[in-house]
Amino acid sequence: LPCASQFFENIPLGRRLLIFSSPPPSPPLPFSLLWTYQSTLMDSNGSGGKLDNERSVGMAQVIPSGTNLELTQDILDSLNVAQASDDNMKNLADIGGIEGLCARMSLNTKTGLTDAQVEAYRERFGPNVFPEKPMKSFLQLFIEAFDDTTLIILIVAAFVSLIVGSYEDPNKGWIEGMAILVAVLLVSVVTALNDYQKEKQFRDLERNSEALERCSVIRNGEMIRINPDMLVVGDVVSLKSGDGIPADGVLFEGSGVKCNESALTGEPDDLKKDFFKDPFFLSSCEVTDTGTSGDAKVVCIGIGKESQWGKIKANLTSEASNTPLQDKLDDMVELIGKGGGGAAVLTFIALIAMIWLKHGGKEPWTHVIEAFIIAVTIVVVAIPEGLPLAVTISLSYSSGQMLREGNLIRQLQACETMGNATNICTDKTGTLTENRMTIVEGMFGGVHISQEAFESTNPTALMKGDFAYNCALNSNVFLQDKDETGKAYDRPKVVGSATEGAMVLLLRKWGIDYQALRDTYFSTSRDMQFPFNSTKKRSTVILCDFPEGGDKVKLLCKGASEVILEDCAYYADENGDAQELTPEKKAEFLSLIDQMAGRALRTLAIAHKNYKDLNKIPADYRTDPPDGSDLVLDAIVGIIDPLRSDVKEAVKTAQGAGVMVRMVTGDNIITARAIAEQCGILTGSGETLTKEKFEQIKNDPAALDKLLPNVAAIEGPVYRNLTPAQADLVLGRVQVMARSSPDDKYLMVTRLNGHGLPSNQKEWETLHPGRDYATEKDKFLPGYKDEWKATRPNGGQVVGVTGDGTNDAPALKASDVGLSMGITGTKVAQNASDVVITDDKFSSIVRAILWGRSVYDNIRRFLQFQLTVNVVALLLVFIGSVAGFPPPLNAVMMLWVNLIMDTMGALALGTEKPTPVLLLRQPYLRDAPLVSKPMWRNILFQSAYQLVLLLVLLFMGTDFFGNEFLRGDYCLNWEVGNPNKLKDITTLGTEIMAGSSNSTETGMALNQLGYYPDTKCGDFYKICGESNNGVCYQNLFADISHFEDDCLENCAKTDYDYRHFTIIFNAFVWCQIFNEFNARQIKNDPNILAGITGSKMFLFVIIVTVLFQIFIVEVGGDWVRTTHIKFEYWIWSIIMGFFSIPIGFIMRFCPIWNEEDEDSFFGYVMPS
Repeated sequence: LPCASQFFENIPLGRRLLIFSSPPPSPPLPFSLLWTYQSTLMDSNGSGGKLDNERSVGMAQVIPSGTNLELTQDILDSLNVAQASDDNMKNLADIGGIEGLCARMSLNTKTGLTDAQVEAYRERFGPNVFPEKPMKSFLQLFIEAFDDTTLIILIVAAFVSLIVGSYEDPNKGWIEGMAILVAVLLVSVVTALNDYQKEKQFRDLERNSEALERCSVIRNGEMIRINPDMLVVGDVVSLKSGDGIPADGVLFEGSGVKCNESALTGEPDDLKKDFFKDPFFLSSCEVTDTGTSGDAKVVCIGIGKESQWGKIKANLTSEASNTPLQDKLDDMVELIGKGGGGAAVLTFIALIAMIWLKHGGKEPWTHVIEAFIIAVTIVVVAIPEGLPLAVTISLSYSSGQMLREGNLIRQLQACETMGNATNICTDKTGTLTENRMTIVEGMFGGVHISQEAFESTNPTALMKGDFAYNCALNSNVFLQDKDETGKAYDRPKVVGSATEGAMVLLLRKWGIDYQALRDTYFSTSRDMQFPFNSTKKRSTVILCDFPEGGDKVKLLCKGASEVILEDCAYYADENGDAQELTPEKKAEFLSLIDQMAGRALRTLAIAHKNYKDLNKIPADYRTDPPDGSDLVLDAIVGIIDPLRSDVKEAVKTAQGAGVMVRMVTGDNIITARAIAEQCGILTGSGETLTKEKFEQIKNDPAALDKLLPNVAAIEGPVYRNLTPAQADLVLGRVQVMARSSPDDKYLMVTRLNGHGLPSNQKEWETLHPGRDYATEKDKFLPGYKDEWKATRPNGGQVVGVTGDGTNDAPALKASDVGLSMGITGTKVAQNASDVVITDDKFSSIVRAILWGRSVYDNIRRFLQFQLTVNVVALLLVFIGSVAGFPPPLNAVMMLWVNLIMDTMGALALGTEKPTPVLLLRQPYLRDAPLVSKPMWRNILFQSAYQLVLLLVLLFMGTDFFGNEFLRGDYCLNWEVGNPNKLKDITTLGTEIMAGSSNSTETGMALNQLGYYPDTKCGDFYKICGESNNGVCYQNLFADISHFEDDCLENCAKTDYDYRHFTIIFNAFVWCQIFNEFNARQIKNDPNILAGITGSKMFLFVIIVTVLFQIFIVEVGGDWVRTTHIKFEYWIWSIIMGFFSIPIGFIMRFCPIWNEEDEDSFFGYVMPS
């Protein structure tokens, strides 16, 4: 032990590394004694300092000789018991702490696992794949489909019809009831298929999201990015602020690290992680702060189903929920259902009345059952279940297409909401620009190097010194030269901040190894690292034992150029010596910053400060770095980030669609304005309101109120100090917010859409502690709910917000649609968002608007189509029943029509592709009616035509087509009856056929009476049979008055003839088929075939509908009550349906209701 202690003491401070061997994974080396490095900080004289408990992994750990070092799942489980951190710590100590754990894994924490170890551990402990809750089987969904009140009632009625019909007519009486059951079965199958598809779509969305995830892991001595599914036990994972935790692990490097575990444990507050109380990280949670470390490094101990999240995930899988549009349509379904219910009740009453008015009260229960079935079927048809289904189908189709175009939809409602977005608050870097930052200009050692000269500049001693140290050590970025498959990138991939990436790329260009500088000069156990702070606009590193020069402590700082410059008292000259920063020199540097900003360069200041030793630095340096004064300015660099090639056109398109694009950036206002002008965001001249200008006029309300409506560009510190009323004046015009913080973005979003505003005094006082609500409620942003509503009678704006950082999460949550970045975005930002822009492009956001509008219009297309079918079907059945006809559309026919409307109509019209014309209109108001005036016009025109056509066929079809086939149904229901009957016709017929009655005498008696008692057409067939009915007819019926010869002749042919109502049914369906083409246009465009060749699903549905209609008419028979009709009557049916097309053409030129209400729109006209 003394030898080991002496060994570590002889290692130079800052070089004391815990080094483990990395033999093959099995068997592990039999370590008997392991030590951590000493964690005592030494001052410049070598005297001992206090123990840094947070940064070290613990004191020396002694593992008894002979201990079994085999790593098993039981050991890993003992370290990862839910809600038992104390027991987990004890079990970790029992195996020798993190050192003992790493020994059992044969893990070198500096180089990570080898490829051989990865494969071995994956084989032993499994992959990092989480179990899923099993999807409901189709059979389960099919059974659940019957859990519908109307279907249950229809099934009961069908069984009653089946039983009664079988009793009255054993040969065919059962057919109607059985046909209804078959139709219900088909409806249930389709419903189950749709539910299955909806669940599958929801899970596909989750899988797509997971497939895009990446985490940083050290393997084979290199930092690489992999999908979390590829992690194994023993992997060393690097986690930064905002990262999601991909597996359960143990912290071994990091200081001041905090995690949010609310997703797993429900604990809302961030929890501090350290080596002595709680070093355990839990998958599915998030790292919210890495404290004074660039990152936190953990060793994976629980993956996949063995992690705490994996053990409960199977029972916590989220279920799909309705979108706002689906909820709105559910309300409409309920309203239409009530109307259909009323129609069903009236039809039922009419049919009951016909029992006595037409049938003389005979067989009342049979007629009651028929009336009940028709009424229930009307309810089934009237309830447009297809409306929410259309939303599901359209969203499913659209979300799949959007993923191919760079938009991963995490929340389905975002797809439809995005279509009516009125504002897009976008970041600059990576969204408007390529995120390929390059340093092209700068000031080093007080000397300006232009863009022309920069390319050939050789680095000076200063550039290789403090500037290089700052670039390498004051950053967490790393460069990746190969992808996951080993293929080399054309350009090194920057993993981390693009700005920091530009700095390390410059070092590489100069031949400086940034990683070697980190390994040489930075120690996570000793030095402090403070990531970028959006409030202070800087990031800082404190090196506590810097070996170069006389000073042992070096503070390195970089950040917003004018902000850092304000805190500088010196600047480094060409030799690297500190010179006083005079007002003249400061003005020179400020002018240079403005010049570079005017060239659309992002400027960054690099500075440092030296201390002799730790005794000279402020005592609280570990939590509050002294980086706000007396800095030495080393350099000011200009970084170019080229605009994306498609951004100008995308911005122009969005503005043409009535969407106000606002750029919210941390750049200074000159750079921001220059870039906004380049990409077309800034339209018109507009004023620029800087902090200095605001300070000059803030006490002049008249001047301020005159200026604010014309402000096109504003600084964040100015905006946050405006009153709510003043902010509203600015928001009507402003297109650029520079030097903004995440809070400024949040204040802008909440003021635009009203989300998250205080709704009462208590909430306001919580937001503004120490302020007086009564006198100051109108002075501070974001305002309050009542005041905000009073100034917005049409409601708030629909706001889409882009974000990539952890601090953007509040603004993303407050927005109507949060758009996180798939490449540069943190896990926190992505979890707070509704859409992940997988390619980080602004043009992808515009495509999301296009698809959102397409979804909205597709739903309206389907709504227009379905309401027409509903109106015609319900009125036709009701009028026919009141007029004394059997229902022109029986129960099975209506169920088929319901299938056409719901599933097939939703498929046909819910999958129309978007067209650029959708971006030529303004967004709709939040509460704009789904059915516009032009749509109502189209519905009424088509309904009127179809209803008139079908009623003509019902009442006058025999006169139009003749008796050849239309008299069958008439005769079937025609009867002669008299209460003073002689004998029942069936009894009389039996006597005649048996020879016990003289047919001639009977015929004479009937002739004298002039009627045939209690007789229906079908009874003639029963008496006379299939042969010799001509003789039978002549003997018994030829001279009987009031009995029509046509009916007798037709009755001789068959018991039933359905051709009359078959023609009505066929014409009705063909009207719907052709009207489906009309429904493709919901406004005044008469070109209903526009883009038809690209609508493959529409054409497929039309073909399938036609084929099924032919099958049902020709083969349906007694099941559907249809019969074969001649080819020429098929042509007539098609022609009658086709007339829906010219009617649709004419109606679009009708001056009535030909334009939508202007009040339905809610967009912007861009300033010019």
